[in-house]
Parts: sequence; structure tokens; C-alpha cells
Amino acid sequence: MKKILKAASFTFFTFGLLGWLYIAVVALVHPQTLHLQLTHLTPWLREDTFGIISFAVSFFSFFIWNLVKDNK
Repeated sequence: MKKILKAASFTFFTFGLLGWLYIAVVALVHPQTLHLQLTHLTPWLREDTFGIISFAVSFFSFFIWNLVKDNK
């Protein structure tokens, strides 16, 4: 169980960080688009909201990953 939690938390950390970095680059290059929808499949999810969610997922997943990783 610990191995699965460790792998899942690291995966969520990685994808959350990549999502946040994507939005950070968009904010630098095209800041006028941050209020737009991220995709037509989720009309409620804007680019800036996706960045906030991605950062939170990355932060908490990294915290959990550090709690369960082996201390060798």
C-alpha cells in the first residue's frame, strides 16, 4: 500500500507541477488569455483556475510523497 501511495503521490506531483508550469508560461507569453476557458469540455475551468488547482495538487502530493518515501 505504501508503494502505491508513494507512486501515486509522485505522479500527481509531477503532473500538477507540469500543469502549473504550463500556466506560468502562458501568463508570461499571453496573459490576456488567462480568463478564457481551458477546454470546451469543462466550461467552468478557466486557465487561471487550472493553474491554482495544479499548484495545490502539486504541493500536497509532494508533501505526501515526502511523508511516505523511504529514509535511507
